[in-house]
Amino acid sequence: MFDIEVDVSKNLVRLSWHGRIEPNEAKRCAEQVSSRLPELDRGFRLLTDLTELESMDVACAPSIKAIMDACNLQGVQMVVRVIPDPHKDIGLTIMSLFHYDRGVRILTFRTFEEAMNALKTP
Repeated sequence: MFDIEVDVSKNLVRLSWHGRIEPNEAKRCAEQVSSRLPELDRGFRLLTDLTELESMDVACAPSIKAIMDACNLQGVQMVVRVIPDPHKDIGLTIMSLFHYDRGVRILTFRTFEEAMNALKTP
């Protein structure tokens, strides 16, 4: 399962993954993220929370790529990730090198609290 929250006042999109993610669900997520991004201004921030993620099928990679590409195209400025277990990175770090512009700031934290503190600083 996934949750997407868009906070226009904070120019922030929050994407949380829960449980076991299969390709069809990742595809629906990519579609929903793409449809919501126009609500935000260029320079928006993306918070991705993997705290509740159990596993993600490797076949979800094209959908993750689509999310990154859509965010990049829409002008994401900062990507903040919560990955409590580094073994559950699901390839985000490597994929970021190819799907985000060099100017996009990418930060990874083990706790949600650390991530939220990073979002408070400019």
